[in-house]
Amino acid sequence: MTELDELHDRWEAAVEAELPSAIELRHRVHADPRASGDEEDTARVVVEALGIDDGVRVAKTGRAVLLPGTRPGPAVALRTELDALPVSERTGIPWASETPLMHACGHDVHMAALVATCRAAAAVGVPRPLVALLQPREETSPSGALDIVESGVLTEYGVESVIGAHVQPRLAAGVVSAVPGPVNASTDEFDIVVRGQGGHAGYPHLLRDPILALSQIVVSLQQLASRRVDPVFGAVCSVGRIEAGTTANVVPNEARLSGSLRLMRAEDRDLALEGLAEVVHGTAKAHGCRAELEISPCEPVLHNDAGLTQRAHRRLVRTGVAVDTEFRSFGADDFAHYCGMSRGLMMFVGLGDTAGAPSLHDEVFLPPDAAVGQVASALIAGYLAAVEG
Repeated sequence: MTELDELHDRWEAAVEAELPSAIELRHRVHADPRASGDEEDTARVVVEALGIDDGVRVAKTGRAVLLPGTRPGPAVALRTELDALPVSERTGIPWASETPLMHACGHDVHMAALVATCRAAAAVGVPRPLVALLQPREETSPSGALDIVESGVLTEYGVESVIGAHVQPRLAAGVVSAVPGPVNASTDEFDIVVRGQGGHAGYPHLLRDPILALSQIVVSLQQLASRRVDPVFGAVCSVGRIEAGTTANVVPNEARLSGSLRLMRAEDRDLALEGLAEVVHGTAKAHGCRAELEISPCEPVLHNDAGLTQRAHRRLVRTGVAVDTEFRSFGADDFAHYCGMSRGLMMFVGLGDTAGAPSLHDEVFLPPDAAVGQVASALIAGYLAAVEG
């Protein structure tokens, strides 16, 4: 058994001792969620639970807390998200949120796991400096991760690797996904306004119907995935909001929609965005309308470092965890920004993979408390993988 193997075992045992208080913390932050950009109270609660020091403020409402290592060397950052979603909870648990906000993406689990991991690390002593990264604004733009990268705090602390772990109901319980290369898609959000000539619904020949044009745009946008991008790598173009009109017998002068374009390869992005503009403007013109298109770049492709992934895989297997090496998702995560400036590894911790199970962002999504320990184990494996490399 190597020195790191012995540390691994002692660290896991120390986490077990921390889990009761970590689960209490999970319940506390779950019951009192904060919106993106308003996470200062949540950050304060997590920092107090860490019990190390107050850390430094990052990205306005986040914190970076340094745990010194026992030996010199590059630091490893462990990241958790702080923000909740604008979802009204319907889980029925005693510690449910009673506000129009909910930790419907598992961030409450991630925070508790990070605290258990870091408190246990302080108890056993870890070789490299460990940075607890409490990141705001993962769910909305502007990205909290990008702000942290641009702040220079990771460079100041000598961070060479950033590790994350996210609960995932599409994976079986007890399974952790550790996949090299692209694992989450890039995302660009877009807003479209189609302007035409409205009027009486009974005289369509006198009008230029923006709703008809917009509806055809929605259908035609699906060709971006089927005809513009290599299907081996894929793309997803989804429309999440449509607004038009005020009554049944009046065609409005304009119609609006918002959506997102997601890709797994950076080299497909420009081509797909060019195709998006062609579809929008060409389709509107064909219906006698004109369109305005605004594109908001969000996250790049999340690309896991191959070496980190392989070593974390071995660490997870060593502790008896089943490892998935194929799971990828067209979800997006601003963790991708850390991968662009350092070695990054995002793992996914399975919760069930059962038909009909609530998905992320659902009003009844509720990971079990046992997920706190599972996410902590993934973070430990990631840290040790960074130290080994």
